[in-house]
Formats: sequence, C-alpha cells, structure tokens
Amino acid sequence: MDQKLFTDFDPISSKQWKNLIQYELKGADFNQTVVWESLEGIKVKPLYHSDEDQQNIQINTEASQFKIVQDIFVFDLEKSIHKANGSIKRGAESLKFTIASAAVDCEKLLKGITAVGIQAVYLNLQFLNASYLLQIDNLAATLPFKVYMLTDIVGQLGRDGNWYSSQQSDLEILKQVQPQLKNCSLISVDSTLYQNAGANSVQQIAFTLAHANEYFNALPQLNREMVIQVAQGSNYFFEIAKLRAIRWCFDSLMAAYDFDVKIHILAMPTKRNKTLYDYNTNMLRTTTECMSAILGGADAVCNLPYDAIYHKTNEFGDRISRNQLLILKKESYFDKVDNPADGAYYIEYITEQLAEKAMELFKDIESHGGLIDGLIDGAIQRKINQSAAKEQAFFDTGKEILLGTNKHPNPADKMKDALELYPFVKKMSGKKAITPIVEKRLAEKVEQERLELEAAQANTPS
Repeated sequence: MDQKLFTDFDPISSKQWKNLIQYELKGADFNQTVVWESLEGIKVKPLYHSDEDQQNIQINTEASQFKIVQDIFVFDLEKSIHKANGSIKRGAESLKFTIASAAVDCEKLLKGITAVGIQAVYLNLQFLNASYLLQIDNLAATLPFKVYMLTDIVGQLGRDGNWYSSQQSDLEILKQVQPQLKNCSLISVDSTLYQNAGANSVQQIAFTLAHANEYFNALPQLNREMVIQVAQGSNYFFEIAKLRAIRWCFDSLMAAYDFDVKIHILAMPTKRNKTLYDYNTNMLRTTTECMSAILGGADAVCNLPYDAIYHKTNEFGDRISRNQLLILKKESYFDKVDNPADGAYYIEYITEQLAEKAMELFKDIESHGGLIDGLIDGAIQRKINQSAAKEQAFFDTGKEILLGTNKHPNPADKMKDALELYPFVKKMSGKKAITPIVEKRLAEKVEQERLELEAAQANTPS
C-alpha cells in the first residue's frame, strides 16, 4: 500500500522558517548573527528553500563511475612497475606516473602493467619532447587501458617561472604533435597549483577556464578530452559546488568554439591545510576532500597520503590513502548514485554563485590579454597572494581552524627527527621569466616555530 508520510503536515515556507529563526534569536540581527560570508564574498544563509528563486542547474555528474588512482613517481623502473601492479591488485583502478626524464623507457613501463582491472594511466611528464609524446600515442593503441598525457606548458610556466624552452618553441611542439595523435589526449590543465598557493574557489575556477582558453586559442585542432587536475579544500559544500561550477562554466566556454572538447576531472586533496604535527588529522581532512570530489563529479580521485608532506613515498602511507577511497567506494556506497547533489538547494545556490563570479573574473582576465599575459605582468600572482594572505590571517587569528595545530595542539608531539622531506616553501634559484606561483601551507610558520623550540630544548642540558 502506498503511504505518503508527509501529507498530514502543512508545507512551511521559507518566510515562516525565517520568522521562527528571528524569534529564537531574541532580537539579534538575522544577517549579523546567522549569515556568514565566505572568502569568495558569498553570503551564506542558515537555510535554503524550494520556494526561493533557484536556478535549475543541469550538470551531469556520474559520481558512481569515479576511479581510484594511485600516484607513482618513476625513479627505479622495475620497482615502479612492481608497485603499479601491486597497487592495482590491492584496489587501485588507475595509475598516475610522474616521469622526470625522457630517459625513462615508456614502452617498458606501460607494457609492464599487466594486473587485471586497470582502467587508465595518467602520464605526468616533467619535460617536453615531441618524439616521446608520439611514441606514447603509438603505444596506447596496443594497450588494454586508456592513456592520458598530462602536458601543460602553461602550468609549467606558472609553477617554475620558466617555459620548458620558450613560449614559441613549446607551442610549436604542441602544434606539431596534436594533429598526429590518434589514441591519447595531450593537454591537461593543472589547477592544483592555484588552490595549493591560496587562491579562493572563484579564482580557481576562473584561472582554470583562462588556462584552458590559452590552449583553445593556440590549438584549433584540439578535439579530444582535456584533463583538468583539481585540488579539493576543506570547505565541504563549496568544494562539491566548485567541481560542478567548473563543468557548468566549461560547457559555456565550449559553446563559443566550433569544436567539442570534453573535460575529464582528476581530483586530489589540497596540500594547503595539511599539517606536520598531529599528522593523523590529515586522514580526516583527505577523507572529506575525497568525498567532496566524488560528490562534485570527479572522474577520478587520487588521494594524498597522510604523511606526504614530510615522509618519502612509503607502502603504509600509500595503502592507507588507497583504502580510504576503497571504503568510500565499496563500503559507503559512493558507487551507487549519480548526480547526488541535484536538488540540494544550498549546493545549487553555491554552484550558481561560484560560476557567475568566476565567469566575471574570467572575462576580466581575457579582456587584459589572457592568463599568460596575466602571469607575465604578475596580475594573477597578485590576486592569489591577496587571497592567500586573507586566508592566512584567518588561520593566524583562529577564525580558520586546523585541529592539532592552531587549536588543541599536543605539546608532547615531536617531529624534528621524523622529517625525511623538507616540508616548507623552498627558495627558488636561477633566472625566471616570471614570478612563480608558490604553493604554501597555512601551518608552516607555526610548525617552524615548534621545530625551533624542539631543537632548542634538545640542546638544553637537563
């Protein structure tokens, strides 16, 4: 028998809810007390209702289809192949290889992946070599999995401060290679740099669009998938909305071009809020960040090990990070529902706000010559630095909390002897064509002070 559980209750309007909240506030101002403003300048109310003016946002997010990605830096070829096959057997579905040199035998690497169940391989090449790219494309025709080449010369400029060779030379290689590709996508937009450096969500979306637009203008034959690499922060609902807004804005951008490029979102947790002390809290942060990536519609998710900022790659950290995604997919039923955010009035409102503000900023960037010109004259860096400084001030004053670092720190926690990697911003040397965009974690100053205190205590006679 059909039973409608709520037909006996009269509907309640948003006005009635607001009146009740106002009554409970006992005279306090509604807007001052329960409405807060995000770093992006979006005012967030305590409730959203179906009778309010909501835009019908149509975004297809096949959340159930997301793939679990294992990140591997290729140093020793045989060990990398062994690790890759082992990761697939233990639950990874795709692999992301970082290759530092054209000396790495890509044929041996790719043909060495024999584990059953692999879906795709992402190749993050830290160099630009036309023959190497074409060799990969030819190899891809013989492989049982999809290959994505994460080539991003604009990202190289932003991160390093220099092109691989020069702007003209780098573009010529892309123009030479792109028409010859038959099996692989070539171009990626690495927008993780913007988030990890402190850009807010609106800026991340706008810079991603402007970043992609540089390739659309330079490569008119670009007609395959484009991988968008995105870093997810801790503002849970905003991060869900951010990925939805990227797809929405990208569709709007595609409407202006006479070719069809689909985006493939590869998401990962941000490094910006990760901490050295009380490092196990990083697992909580990466879990919610992976959740927001899945619910926002990422095609693939590559988790960050809890100890990645201070430990070299290790089996335990990799296993924990992979298992986090396996639990979400296999035990939390994240593989059962598509478009999970549809109909959530709050998320739809945030999506609309982020998209509208990002499109305004994107148009402003384009009116001043585009992202590359903005990087060359420093305008992009200034915007990121302003946003980062605002967030840093929130952290320094306790308005933004990292548990175990600026709230409830454990004074018994010692890290001085646990560092295998330098976890702080490194000074860049050499001549730079532009000022690089620098990734920086919020907790760095606090952690450096604690490490200095540890060192001082260790040198003090008992």
